[in-house]
Amino acid sequence: MPINQPEFVTIIRANVYSALSEDMGSGDLTAQLVPEKTPGHATVITRQQAVLCGKSWFEMCFKVLDPNCAITWFVKDGSKVAPNEKLCELRGDARAMLTAERAALNFLQTLSATSTLTHTFVEAIKGSHAKIMDTRKTIPSLRLAQKYAVRIGGGYNQRIGLFDGILIKENHITAAGGISEALKQAFLLAPEGATVQIEVESMAELSEALDAGAKLILLDNFDLDGMRDAVKFTSRRAELEASGGISIEKVRSIAETGVDRISIGALTKNVSAIDLSMRFL
Repeated sequence: MPINQPEFVTIIRANVYSALSEDMGSGDLTAQLVPEKTPGHATVITRQQAVLCGKSWFEMCFKVLDPNCAITWFVKDGSKVAPNEKLCELRGDARAMLTAERAALNFLQTLSATSTLTHTFVEAIKGSHAKIMDTRKTIPSLRLAQKYAVRIGGGYNQRIGLFDGILIKENHITAAGGISEALKQAFLLAPEGATVQIEVESMAELSEALDAGAKLILLDNFDLDGMRDAVKFTSRRAELEASGGISIEKVRSIAETGVDRISIGALTKNVSAIDLSMRFL
């Protein structure tokens, strides 16, 4: 979903209202140290190299509290920024700026962390035909925000949630009566446009999934030799996705096995916030 779509704006607003409500409660006690209607002027810089993401969430934090707050950006989402680079300048009501600061930086730091980590993985497999994919292992209530950040970093989105795609995992296979039966039911149930993917843990399961008509198969914790064997055996009859234990040190070797997709939960789950600083002038 493009970020300028009305539905996405609604989601951003909901994220921001939730964050501000959590932080402010009945009011910002510390901001009351500053006289009402005091003008504020501040800049935001980055302390480390990053791929910026989250401008819309950052801006809305300030605009909700002060609609007249003026924010001048010197970079855009997807920009590669260097340590001590000035990202933006703000002018508005000082109290509102102080109250919004933490929530705004939290969004910008977290989403920039996801886009930066994604970009690192994308660069590591450059030249291969594999795609870096996200998962549903996201921070609660920030799924669409983090999936947007993955795209900004050059990665690709899997299904948004349980409603727009079918992923048949080990427990589903057991409960449904096996790979063939699970796939049969999935093809019958899947609405138009929904993906159907099945997880396999061995070459025997891969063979069974292919025989049952699977076109998107997740290779769960296959080693490199196993991935190469799976690619050769599948012979482009289905898309293959590597998953489980993917690290930056291993990802290039995984891409070179010939798999089509590499899914990495760490992109959204194990993020380390980018170090940003807002300072009043």
